Amino acid sequence: MQNYEVTWQAMQLFNLQRDAETPDEFWIVEHFPVYTLGLNGKREHLLNTGTIPVINSDRGGQVTYHGPGQLVIYTLLDIKRLNLNVRQLVTALEHSVISVLIDYGIIAKSKVEAPGVYVNDAKIASIGLRIKKNCSYHGLSINNDMDLKPFDNINTCGYSGLKVTQLSDLGVRVSSAQLADSVIQALTSTLSA
Repeated sequence: MQNYEVTWQAMQLFNLQRDAETPDEFWIVEHFPVYTLGLNGKREHLLNTGTIPVINSDRGGQVTYHGPGQLVIYTLLDIKRLNLNVRQLVTALEHSVISVLIDYGIIAKSKVEAPGVYVNDAKIASIGLRIKKNCSYHGLSINNDMDLKPFDNINTCGYSGLKVTQLSDLGVRVSSAQLADSVIQALTSTLSA
């Protein structure tokens, strides 16, 4: 379990210090309960946050929740070296999650107008990125086996009434470590294609 702000500051420092030879990294974490507002995040989407802290982050997107039982994969990638633009990276992240969910018998999709991964119109994975010096940080969160109630206290990703779901509610029991391995394998394969 990691503190969001500490991890975020470490990502910023990693990105600031990297050069053209720095290997790309994936950071796998779960966070203590926290709401994060992206650069375009509007406070009006915070409905009733209670005692859960709210952090103004430098990632893209609106508001989301991170907490125990949610897998977070931070993608510290040199997108210039990978010959990707931001949209291609988002698509690679979405397709990697979708392919892993298929392996578990779950049909999922992405939406061009609302990045992330959805099962029956309920969001199961969110994406928020920051690109600096042609390198990405922040990344992807997948709801695995967590308390989804805190999502009721925000307009998730800026959408009123957007439902969220998780693997455990879809009958899948998998450790976050095993899920991370599968997603990173799929993502590595996608990025090297």
